[in-house]
Amino acid sequence: MRTLFRNAQFWSAGEEIFDAILVENDLIVATGEIALHASHDKSIDLNGAFVMPAFLDGHAHPIFAGREAAGPKINGLDTVELILNAVGKFAQENPDTPWIIGGAYEAAIIDGGNFDSHWLDSVVSDRPVVLHAVDHHTIWVNSKALEIAGITEHTQDPIGGSIARRIDAKPKGTLREPSAMALILDFAPVDTIASDVEAIKRACASYLRAGVTAATDSWVEKDMAKAYLAAAKSGDLSIAMNLSFLANPSSWSEKVDEFIALRQEFESLPDPDLVKANSIKFLADGALSAGTAALMEPYLDDPNSTGIKIWDDDELLDALSVFDMHKFQVHIHAIGDAAVKQALDAIQAMMRINPNWDRRPVIVHTQLICDDDLIRFRQLGVVANIQPLWCYLDPMNKELILPRLGVTRNDLQYRLRTLIDSGARIAFGSDWPVTSEIPLLALSVPVNRLAPGSTNSPGWSLEQAITMNESLTFYTKNVAYQMFRNNERGLLAAGYKADFLVLEKNLLEIDPSEVSTVTIKEIYQSGVKTL
Repeated sequence: MRTLFRNAQFWSAGEEIFDAILVENDLIVATGEIALHASHDKSIDLNGAFVMPAFLDGHAHPIFAGREAAGPKINGLDTVELILNAVGKFAQENPDTPWIIGGAYEAAIIDGGNFDSHWLDSVVSDRPVVLHAVDHHTIWVNSKALEIAGITEHTQDPIGGSIARRIDAKPKGTLREPSAMALILDFAPVDTIASDVEAIKRACASYLRAGVTAATDSWVEKDMAKAYLAAAKSGDLSIAMNLSFLANPSSWSEKVDEFIALRQEFESLPDPDLVKANSIKFLADGALSAGTAALMEPYLDDPNSTGIKIWDDDELLDALSVFDMHKFQVHIHAIGDAAVKQALDAIQAMMRINPNWDRRPVIVHTQLICDDDLIRFRQLGVVANIQPLWCYLDPMNKELILPRLGVTRNDLQYRLRTLIDSGARIAFGSDWPVTSEIPLLALSVPVNRLAPGSTNSPGWSLEQAITMNESLTFYTKNVAYQMFRNNERGLLAAGYKADFLVLEKNLLEIDPSEVSTVTIKEIYQSGVKTL
């Protein structure tokens, strides 16, 4: 079946607007005038709509998002009272749920972000409650959770993590970074392959509603990978996925053979392009909001701290070199300028040690970058994966990060224009469920450096603003490059998957503040209309 889609404004990165595409089965076979004059079985008039490639998400945590969707919905609630009401209501409606786990709360609604276990006790005291903060480097728990985990005033802070405390040193109820969060979460019910398949189904459904047809899961452990295998075989994985296996300093060397074996299992699927398991995730530091991102200069609110480097320099280089030798792409979380420098140094050294290949290393977040490191992204071929929905002064930034950094350093976050001018390749990722998975909410933020839909204030660090054309490119073509899918996705071109969106308005012609309100009229996936 050859279908001609015509009478629309078709946008594809690097091309002039054209007026038609020809689709045969699941692929685009021609565009523009060639498509219009080619033979076809069916013609669809799109009535002047704006058509673009489906979005791709270069950094997210879909299983975590799917898991959270099974708990109390507290995203966007802006008071402790509202959060407690939601948790209490969920507890009443789910009396047999042994642990109540949900997210994600806005830590900035409380000065310092240290939430109290006693507040949660007032609505649920008979079973443990664990709530993830929006940064997903922090949890807020009730007293029952602390009791089950045996955390007291005598419990030492784990390496790389912290436990918020009362004046008498007793735990307050807030724990930061994975090593501290694990003190609680290691006692929680284990997620099963079956429950994670359900989480994958929920995540895929949310993605498809948002117009996303391929994504990167940037934190995958063995059983999560098994869930993806099961979902791929059962048909429950309804979008293409790239997986990034998590490597930790204490156990990475024991995981090499495991990750290679898992990659081979995905390669043996009937459709090996459905899942690419060819990336390794490294956490180089924490988060600015928690005071754990690694900085070159101390935090203002704690002059004795420059944050946390999770990896020793030599250990990071050893791990990168081994995985790179096995042709795994490296995907490094680095937020502070010291962590970004450490990541770039390790990548540069790795490239000197190992033979050259098409490695496409990724550093994700890159909120703060030293001036002399900006050019190194181009020189080393590093993809800067940035979260567009963070590129404004949001509540977390204003209330938690700004006091820790001061105005000068705070205003140096997300230097997209400077990175572009230095020749860096930028790709976008949502970091969902840290923030929304919906690209239409995020596209305008780096363009006007304001919250989605906002018009009533000047943008933040407007000299770093980008164009809407660039924003669209970073959410389509450049993510496809990062994902090694640049020959199949991210463009409306012959030979590419017929994954595209039909929008009610031309995103290049309207005010950026209106983009978040634009409706997706139709979604096509592999040439089939799904919306």
